[in-house]
Amino acid sequence: MTALSSDQIAQLKSVFRGYLITPDDSHYDYARKIWNGMFDKHPALIAQCICTADVIQAVNFARDNNLLVAVKGGGHNSAGKATCDDGIVIDLSHMRRVYVDPKKKTARVDGGALLGDVDSETQLHGLAVSAGIVSHTGVGGLALGGGFGWISRKHGLSVDNLLSADVVTAHGDLIQVSQNENEDLFWGIRGGGGNFGIVTSFEFNCAEIGTEVFSGVIAKKFENAQDYISFHQEYVQTLPDEMTVWMVVRKAPPLPFLPEDVHGQLMVLVPFVYLGDQAEGKKLIEPLRSHGESHGEHIGFSPWVGWQSMFDGLVAHGARNYWKSHHLKELSTDCIEQILTFAQTLPSEECDVFIPHMAGAPSRVAPDATAFSHRSTPFVLNIHTRWRNQSDDESCIAWARDFHQATEPFSQGVYVNFLSDEGEDRVKDAYTDSVWKRLVQLKDKYDPTNMFCLNQNIKPSS
Repeated sequence: MTALSSDQIAQLKSVFRGYLITPDDSHYDYARKIWNGMFDKHPALIAQCICTADVIQAVNFARDNNLLVAVKGGGHNSAGKATCDDGIVIDLSHMRRVYVDPKKKTARVDGGALLGDVDSETQLHGLAVSAGIVSHTGVGGLALGGGFGWISRKHGLSVDNLLSADVVTAHGDLIQVSQNENEDLFWGIRGGGGNFGIVTSFEFNCAEIGTEVFSGVIAKKFENAQDYISFHQEYVQTLPDEMTVWMVVRKAPPLPFLPEDVHGQLMVLVPFVYLGDQAEGKKLIEPLRSHGESHGEHIGFSPWVGWQSMFDGLVAHGARNYWKSHHLKELSTDCIEQILTFAQTLPSEECDVFIPHMAGAPSRVAPDATAFSHRSTPFVLNIHTRWRNQSDDESCIAWARDFHQATEPFSQGVYVNFLSDEGEDRVKDAYTDSVWKRLVQLKDKYDPTNMFCLNQNIKPSS
């Protein structure tokens, strides 16, 4: 293991305002953990930054000492890229401030903030940032890869609502980016991930949604899944942007509105959010409620903050996770049959098959306007494999890979935030050829030595 000398640590400590954690520190084992329990890495140093100046000092220290660099925001990425062996983890988890300007309807968000931090502050003004669906997800990783959630069909992706950002480059420079300043880098960080630097601050446009949304979950019987999903995929494509309806095929968690005797049974969960009047929302959701048999449902107005954290427990920290994913160009009969065949052989109780309906506002943005390329596909398929014991690694990963291969004929590209560690060719699938070429050019300009390589990596041409 790389051992940094006391003189090296002291040198950084003299200019560092945050916390430097080494392997002999009592907080080390806690600080090195990330969301995905599959990754048990041992960095030589964890630099917990509390300000942008700390990030710059940590980057300079890493470069001067030729250290492998991992960047941790929320640490939620399934590929485990937020940590490393031997190198330095530049940890932003203490940088979680959120400042909301209610007049401009904008939010300035620190690079280590979680979605829950953003929701808590924006909701004081009835606002929300279009982002993800789990409150302990980090804003940074989510937004740099694209970022979609319950209000994206109406208000666009996170990258579509990004107004500006502060970026620390591999050279240790602090650069402000926006539509009017360093436009090339602004284009690249909106979908290109953490390849070009460390974003210490984001400025987002906020949407006015109020503090409650008409929402709910319908639990459909698995016996009728083929018929229901066929109807679902056609119907949701007729809905207005204000309505978002997704599907999750999994074994039923102990939801309070479900009878105890169906807990643990396979079913199709249908969660939805409608941004509008309850009466109109009821009319729009009624065809899905009435088509086929249900085990139960919970429908009504929910506080936005509560809804955003409702599913946190299903993806809590510490379990072992492996994801495989596609954008789906179609959810055809053959595709549905493959999905249901694999659903019947879930390798653990915690696995699920997540099928969000996309389209809406993001699909009306030009595919090269940002580095988020695949905007026209109607659905995403995320094969979320989740388990507890290391002895189950082989069977769970094999199931996910076989499932992924069986549904590949129906796919077109992939969402970069849903990738596991799958190699450069698979990273390329997240982008069109023209977008990939531009991203490589940006990498050559801003990170020619590939300091920021622990991500879904875009290698420099040299």
